[in-house]
Amino acid sequence: MPITSRDREILRLAVPAFGALVAEPLFLLADYAIVGHGLGTTAVGALGVAGTVLTTLVNLCVFLAYGTTASVARRSGAGDHVQAMRSGVDGIWLALALGVAVILVCWPLAPMIVDWFGTVGPQAAQAVTYLRISLIGAPGMLVVLAGTGVLRGLQDTVTPLVVAVGSFALNAVLNAWFVLGLDWGIAGSAWGTVLAQTLGAAVYLVVVARGARRLGAPLTPSAAGVRQAGTVGFALFIRTLSMRVVILVATVIATRMGEAELAAYALATQVWTLLALALDAIAIAGQAITGRSLGAGDVEATTAATKRMVWWGIWSGVVLGLLVLAARPLLPALFDADPQVAGLLLGLLWPVALLQPLCGVVFVLDGVLIGAGDQRYLAWASVWSTLAYLPAALLASGLGVVALWCALGVWIAARLVTLVRRANGTAWLVTGT
Repeated sequence: MPITSRDREILRLAVPAFGALVAEPLFLLADYAIVGHGLGTTAVGALGVAGTVLTTLVNLCVFLAYGTTASVARRSGAGDHVQAMRSGVDGIWLALALGVAVILVCWPLAPMIVDWFGTVGPQAAQAVTYLRISLIGAPGMLVVLAGTGVLRGLQDTVTPLVVAVGSFALNAVLNAWFVLGLDWGIAGSAWGTVLAQTLGAAVYLVVVARGARRLGAPLTPSAAGVRQAGTVGFALFIRTLSMRVVILVATVIATRMGEAELAAYALATQVWTLLALALDAIAIAGQAITGRSLGAGDVEATTAATKRMVWWGIWSGVVLGLLVLAARPLLPALFDADPQVAGLLLGLLWPVALLQPLCGVVFVLDGVLIGAGDQRYLAWASVWSTLAYLPAALLASGLGVVALWCALGVWIAARLVTLVRRANGTAWLVTGT
């Protein structure tokens, strides 16, 4: 597959996006490594439960990034740069409001949420502690999503990379200091992540404010713009909600299998998330390129770029799967897993690796259709894919944690069918702003 000018454009956006995207799961991977070495299996399981809740809350608001990317890219492609920046600013205001709402709603409900997973005793207490402290960083986490979407829409994936790497480095240092140095326990891990994410959000606010002033776009919120950002994101919210139901159901089933099963599942989930976001780098390029080219009215360039990105997704999935298999014997030691957890994790890494090529296609087409503004179809497709997964998960609940992970393959296959069907048609190729 020779490198073309279109490939170079994809790589120009995807390579920095890859670095920025993998920094997000590295936040939690660093937490798991430090907590595993310093606090043991019970704390790792607690972090798995609390981390799943936080990831769900943030991912339900991922439309702040995806919707903003598509909107800003389309308006930029059409030459309306002031309005493009204005829509980005409105997205950031919406992120702040949602972050405050998350704190107010979830703080008092933290014990109930943890109890829903079936966690009990010291593990439940530690999960509540981590969750409540981490909620303080919710506004910062959501501002990072919206700010990232603005810059991606402007075809800038380098600045998000710089911010993500800086935040990850700070997170690792603070977590090691608070947990291993000051002996703050699992609370120290949560505080380190909150501080790193909040400082990252502050950087995005400065960058976007400078860009808005340069273009003459206002920094005050527009009620109509904020409302539009929320309306556009609703279908993406349904899409993400359906996807998170899959993750939540799997976590609940793993929790009820036992402490070792939950710990192994939590560790495998972090590896999976790292790989998924690595593949999503090409999808991010797809969002930006598709939004810009359709905004400029160039359907031919859109379809040609889509075909090329699908090939990049397939081969990236193959490479990532092989890397997982090569690293498989070493990963349990990285998390200082006890023998039972290590054995379960080694089994889980097989389906994690084998599903990566399919994931490559799924992530790319998902990103392309988001960039095209085809959110309504994506919402319905996600609902049907989730309905296909649930019976497989219930069947696997009595067969062990590896079977539970294999049930995710049913979900990935269902998503693949719905996305390929849509991409082969023309209904999503809508031009203009």
